[in-house]
Parts: sequence; structure tokens; C-alpha cells
Amino acid sequence: MCTSIALTTGDFYFGRNLDLEYSFGEQVAVTPRQYPIVFRRAGECRRHHAMIGMATVMEGYPLYAEAANEKGLCIAGLNFPENAYYPPQEAADKANISPFELPLWVLGQCASVEEARALLNRTHIVGIPFSERMPLAPLHWHIADRESSIVVECMQSGMRVYDNPAGVLTNNPPFDFQLTNLRQYMGLRSGEPDNSFGAGLALAPFGRGFGTLGLPGDFSPASRFVKAAFLRLNSVCEEEENSSVSQFFHLLDAVAMPRGAVRADDRWDITTYSCCINAAKGVYYYKTYHNSQITAVDMHREDLESGEVKSFALETGLRICRAN
Repeated sequence: MCTSIALTTGDFYFGRNLDLEYSFGEQVAVTPRQYPIVFRRAGECRRHHAMIGMATVMEGYPLYAEAANEKGLCIAGLNFPENAYYPPQEAADKANISPFELPLWVLGQCASVEEARALLNRTHIVGIPFSERMPLAPLHWHIADRESSIVVECMQSGMRVYDNPAGVLTNNPPFDFQLTNLRQYMGLRSGEPDNSFGAGLALAPFGRGFGTLGLPGDFSPASRFVKAAFLRLNSVCEEEENSSVSQFFHLLDAVAMPRGAVRADDRWDITTYSCCINAAKGVYYYKTYHNSQITAVDMHREDLESGEVKSFALETGLRICRAN
């Protein structure tokens, strides 16, 4: 359960809610240009674009949930259960890449969505887990830059790459359904509705917000997709950094999960963290479920010519600014 958003104001911003019932050892990780990326079937890349994002670092290897590179290209993997399929067979005529390698594969080489699209045409996603103890997660991916967004889905029918004019992504069903489903909400508007009953019945709203009557408020993936798309496409804020970052987190808050709303077996889905990346400046902002204070990590304050991943533990404890 997750929601990702791509938004352009003065700069380009990309981020997501990570909705889970547990922690996966996540931390903010900066992968510098000379960190040797070893792919299981595609060799080794010893120099590449630097990147920053949220990852589990296993054996020194950053397994990114979402990330942005220094060129402004971003990617996020979102849960796609029952639909995601990674064939065990390798392809002789393409680069064979495991799903856990895809963020590094794309961000390491590409500077734009168009370059990513071309690379994906030469890529075969193959079902190779990181280890026996860490099976592959069923994912689809949101890839975006300042100009456009795409969605990548690997299913039994093969890999599909969709244009994503909505600029958001959630989970199931597949992306083509999500775009079709938006047609049911074409009447939504940020302003007040017109009286369509006819001239014989004079009606006027008795409060604000009637233009959004019917906007979904539940936590299902399709409903979160509609709500996030509407809020993103109608978003208004100043172009400077603080206003943009604040607005981005407000968009994510509107589809976030408080504990108790969504049960997952004997636990509860919550928004474990929300993040906003200024992809133009390489600054990763985040907050966690218990810590609403925004924390920032700037990749350009690190040595991007290093050969080692630099990671930052999350600030998870509640912080209160006491006025007296």
C-alpha cells in the first residue's frame, strides 16, 4: 500500500507515502558515483550518476524503495501483489536485471524519462532474488522527471511501459485500469458546482467544497489514485522551496494511513514514512509516522566521488516544539 506523486512548481519534486505494517530497516542512503554496482547478470558498473533515496542497505548494497539521481530522474517501487510476475528465464538479446536492481540500473545510467524508456526497451526483468532470505517483492514502478512520468509493470503478459499523465501511482489494479477509472470522476472540480436541476429549482451550495462531492476518501488503491491525481492536478502553491515542500507533504497527508484504519492480518497498515525529493537540488526530505518534523538530507553535502554508500538513520521519535 503506497502512493507516489510527481509535482513541478519552481523545481521538480517527487516522493511517496510508504504504507506498511512493519519496518524494513529503511534509512536514507546516498550512492556516490564511484560505488561499484554489481549486477547479477549484467556485469559491473564502476562509474554512474550519484543518487539519493530510502533504502535497506544489505551487505553494503542499497536496495532502494525510491530514489532520485543527480540529473533529476526519479523512481519508486510500489506494491503490486497478485499482478507482478518476474519470469525465471533470461533473455539472450537483452540485459537481464532483477527487480531489486532496477532503481540502480535506471538511475545509474539515465538522465531523463526518455533515456529510461530507451533503456527499458533493452532490459529484461528476471526473477532473481537478492538472497534466499530475501524474496522478491511484487512491485511496479513510477519513473518521472520534470517533463513526464511513466509506469513500468511486469506481468504474465510481459513488461508494459505506460505514459502517466496523472503523475501519481498507487497499487492494484494495473495502471490502465487506474486511468480508465478516472473517467468516473470527470465532474469533480475545485470550485463550486453549477445548478443542473434547471431553472425551476433555485439551488445554491450551503458550504464550501461541494465541487469535490464524490471524491473518494477510503484507503483502497483505486480511491487513493483518484484522490492523489485530483489534488496534484489542482495543487496551488508558491514556487519557492518551503512552500513547495510544505505543499507536497500536504498532498501526501491527504492519502496517508493512520493506525487503525486499515487492518493487515493481525497488524495495522500505517504510513511509516512520507518523503519529498527536490530532484533539481538533490535534497531528500522525509517525516515518519511518529515524527512529523521534516528532516532533510542533501546529497551534494556528501562526497559524490566516493566509492562507499553513505546512510543516515531515520529520525523517528516524536519531537514537540514547546512554546512555554
